[in-house]
Amino acid sequence: MEEIEKMFSVFENEGAARYGSERINQLEHALQCAWLAERESGDPALITAALFHDIGHMMHKLGDDAAIRGVDDRHEDIGYKYLRQYFGDDVCMPVKMHVDAKRYLCTVEEGYFDSLSAGSVRSLQLQGGPFSHDEAEAFINSPLARDAVALRRWDEGAKVEDLTTPELAHFRQYVQNCYRPSEQAA
Repeated sequence: MEEIEKMFSVFENEGAARYGSERINQLEHALQCAWLAERESGDPALITAALFHDIGHMMHKLGDDAAIRGVDDRHEDIGYKYLRQYFGDDVCMPVKMHVDAKRYLCTVEEGYFDSLSAGSVRSLQLQGGPFSHDEAEAFINSPLARDAVALRRWDEGAKVEDLTTPELAHFRQYVQNCYRPSEQAA
């Protein structure tokens, strides 16, 4: 499964980059997010989505400080387009929708905005800010939106400095179980 090796090499080659203004790097964030998904859901597709949800940050050429410079890197779209070559919607759509899930939660859940890190608040403004109530309702009624909301919660919780998590190789089993290049999108 050469393609899985390429995906993992993105983390090995680019994962040491700082995760925006957070105190951890991209690889640490991905591992923490996947570990939370594993502990709370056990679903291979959600664990894989959690691991790869920010792969777009490591693939664009805008630098690791794009949001600080006022640029929305659209990492969710970059990641989605890359991942859909190898995975079904159960992995790819939560990745594509995790930014909108933040916008949704800021609208419908009292106190959610206040729980965001400074980096998430900064990127939220670049990503369009909180949804209107109509946008929030349309979002949550779309397929896999609830999975995207779960991923968003793990995403916010995966910013803990010096947290010990399983190694990247630990998550290979989930990625392999979800790998379906025959389901490539046109």
